[in-house]
Amino acid sequence: MDEKSALLHQLRIDRGTAPAAGGDGGSWRKWLIAGVIVLLLIGAGLWLGLRSGGVPVHVATAQALSSGAAAAGSLLDASGYVVARRQATVSAKITGKVVELLIEEGSHVDDGQVVARLDDTNTRAELGQARAQLESNRATLAEVKVNLANAGRDLLRKKGLVAESLISVSDIDTAQTALDSYKAQLFTAERNIDTARAAVEVSQRNEDDTVVRAPFAGVITVKAAQPGEIVSPFTAGGGFTRTGIGTVVDMDSLEVEVDVNENFINRVHPDQIARVRLNAYPDWEIPAYVIAVIPTADRAKATVKVRIGFKQKDPRILPEMGARVAFLSDAPAADAPAAKSGVSVPAEAVQANGDTGVVFLIRGDQVERRAVKLGAATSAGQTVLSGLNAGDKIALGDLGKLSDGTAIRIEP
Repeated sequence: MDEKSALLHQLRIDRGTAPAAGGDGGSWRKWLIAGVIVLLLIGAGLWLGLRSGGVPVHVATAQALSSGAAAAGSLLDASGYVVARRQATVSAKITGKVVELLIEEGSHVDDGQVVARLDDTNTRAELGQARAQLESNRATLAEVKVNLANAGRDLLRKKGLVAESLISVSDIDTAQTALDSYKAQLFTAERNIDTARAAVEVSQRNEDDTVVRAPFAGVITVKAAQPGEIVSPFTAGGGFTRTGIGTVVDMDSLEVEVDVNENFINRVHPDQIARVRLNAYPDWEIPAYVIAVIPTADRAKATVKVRIGFKQKDPRILPEMGARVAFLSDAPAADAPAAKSGVSVPAEAVQANGDTGVVFLIRGDQVERRAVKLGAATSAGQTVLSGLNAGDKIALGDLGKLSDGTAIRIEP
């Protein structure tokens, strides 16, 4: 019985030391939840690690472009500046002191209008002296003419007296010599008058040169001298010596000069239509055309200079303004076949090289390198004629870090 009692005692449940209700089940659930959280954290860490390893890019979508819109776009864009083909630094032909200045910056001048006057004290004195010398020579000529006429009459009288044997033949020779001498004096006096006239003309030109006139109609852009300063067309001597009075610009001769990369110069030709946008007025499109392609290249910049003319004049267009020129494609002929439609993508999404380029299509978490054929560059973006379809997703960002199969990380 004792042995059975011992066994029964072992089987008895001790109510005082029993575990709390649900104790083992609760611990198990806590461990399960903790394990799930750890797994989630590990998965999130792995996902973030994989995500941070890709090249960050943005997404752009190729937009369908109709054939008409593609044809109306620009073939090339270039930047340059407004310049004046006709401008001049107005200066006097002689060295002198400015006594009157009749121009200011921004003032309009006409062709031949007086813009300044120099001190003409010396030139007026020289002109007066030359005129006096001319009058003196004219008086001498008149005297010689009188003596010549008298010598001719004397010779005639003496010839009559010789016929009557009242004087000798030697008297005739003396009268003839006097007549010939006065003829020579007459020739000399006439030449002296010609010399005096030339001297007067030179002095008059020197006097006229003290008046500085505008060489053509335009606007004064620079006022270089002040009254009291010395101007000299030959050299800038002392601190107050100027080489010019001011600068006049013919506003009707304004045009744009741009440097076009030599790789794209085949897209530009004379008389090609273009559009100009001034940096000061970015929303204003000015009709323009190509005047000429300068037939030389700049080897340092690998560019060719192109001159662009304005089809309309406007006072808002000023020299040295920054400008951007869009070279447009020529209008197609009426019977020409319609141009193929393409897609438009942001210009920064294309690695361009002439008429071809490279884009990177987004394929999941990687990119695919795709060669494309380029068309016109428009204000909306770059036209792609072939190689892309409307709706294709392409990468935007640092394209230099991308290659075929590169892992990417898409950012908003």
